[in-house]
Amino acid sequence: MKDLKISSTLEDYLEFIYKTIEAKEKVKAVEIANEFSISRATVTEALQRLEKKGYIKYGHYQPIELTQNGITLAKEIILKHETLLKFFEQILKLPTEEAKINACRIEHIITPLAFEKIKQFIEQQL
Repeated sequence: MKDLKISSTLEDYLEFIYKTIEAKEKVKAVEIANEFSISRATVTEALQRLEKKGYIKYGHYQPIELTQNGITLAKEIILKHETLLKFFEQILKLPTEEAKINACRIEHIITPLAFEKIKQFIEQQL
């Protein structure tokens, strides 16, 4: 069985791909390179890893497509990010920029139980 776990950087790329496809239906590798200020070669390697794990379909000079597994994982990542952002901004009253930084960092390392507890806490408080 394939190891489907991916790095926080690949999670960020997957989240960007999902949001870009939702907003305008197509995303190309060059857009990822521009968004994250990285080289096209680095993006190509990352996309190949995401494709190998079954999260995207990727061909040189073609728009990137998400697989169903990619869509599912991207939605999970986005839910974590948005929930943590809400927690930091609305519950802890952190400034927006600090809330964004913490949400982005923590979304990649939080355990499922801790995330669920934060989610439940937010639902009770708001």
